[in-house]
Amino acid sequence: MRHAKHKYKLGVDPSHRKAMMKNLAIEVIDHGKIKTTQTRAKALRIFVEKLVTLAKVDSVHNRRLAYQRLNNKNAVHKLFAEVGPKFKERNGGYTRIVKLADKRLGDASSMGYISFVE
Repeated sequence: MRHAKHKYKLGVDPSHRKAMMKNLAIEVIDHGKIKTTQTRAKALRIFVEKLVTLAKVDSVHNRRLAYQRLNNKNAVHKLFAEVGPKFKERNGGYTRIVKLADKRLGDASSMGYISFVE
C-alpha cells in the first residue's frame, strides 16, 4: 500500500525533478530567498529542511552527505558555516513560504517566496 507516500512529482521525470530540487536548494542557500511556484516551494521545503538539519552538526560525514545531495562546494560551505549555526537551537521549521497575490503571466501559476526564517 502507498499510504502516506505522497511525493511532489511536479510534472517532470525523476532525474529532472532531482536536478531541479538541487538547483533550487543551492539558490535558496546562496541568496536566502527565491521566487518560485508554490508547488515547487512546498517540494523544496522538504529538501532544504533536511539539509539544514544535517548542517546543525558540523562533521565530515554530514558535509559529505550534504555534498552528495547538492554537488556544490560553495553551497555546502555556506550551509555549514552560516545557515546551520543560525538554527542550532531551533527544532525544525527553518523555512517559510510567502504566497504572492498575483499569478505568473504565462500560465497563471500561483507564485510565492521561499526563504529562511530569521
